Amino acid sequence: MIRLAALVWSILAGAALADCRPVDHRGQGFVVCTADLSRDRISLHLTDPAGAVLGDFARLEAVVDGPVRFAMNGGMYHPDRTPVGLFVRDGVQRTPVVTRAGPGNFGMRPNGVLCIRDDAAFVRESRAFAADPPACRDATQSGPMLVVDGALHPRFIPDSPYRNVRNGVGATPDGRIVHFVISDRGVTFHEMATLFRDVLGVRDALYLDGRVSRLHAPALGRSDPGRAMGPILAVTER
Repeated sequence: MIRLAALVWSILAGAALADCRPVDHRGQGFVVCTADLSRDRISLHLTDPAGAVLGDFARLEAVVDGPVRFAMNGGMYHPDRTPVGLFVRDGVQRTPVVTRAGPGNFGMRPNGVLCIRDDAAFVRESRAFAADPPACRDATQSGPMLVVDGALHPRFIPDSPYRNVRNGVGATPDGRIVHFVISDRGVTFHEMATLFRDVLGVRDALYLDGRVSRLHAPALGRSDPGRAMGPILAVTER
């Protein structure tokens, strides 16, 4: 009986840890957290019911229905933590999509939008999104795109000296499996983009942020501290 209980515990623990797993790519360490939309729900959050910005994972846990499998910062934001680009929550657009070029990583076109539905999620280049807006329950805009229709962003340099802790997101072509990635230490855009394309088989992937990148993964005993966040992406069991 004891051995059986230990075996059951081991299987359950392994299933939980499978949500987030370490991956080595080109000599760099990453954590890949995977949502399967046949069992999971992805949601985007910014404020609590009273309208106060959540800002951290502890307050996120307090407002989300059900245990959080994992969560991650979900897009760039202004000093007051309002989203820089498009933000849609429960079908309501809070801020509009931005298609013009601009400064910083966000403005390094092509940038993109993560569109989330109940049964699928996908990343689309921002100008294509604005030209023919799809129906999204939740959506967040960020930039640059990491992978665009199977090609790396044209401005990425393999031997770039610019390294940051970074995180991003991409979905399989059918939109049912969504991979969230965060680096263990400073990596280049090129290293992260090739992980999505060459290892995870993602044809469209979006950079979410750098330096402020944070992961909340209870199964790993991990909840990264740091400065207050703007949008937060959460994955819960359906």
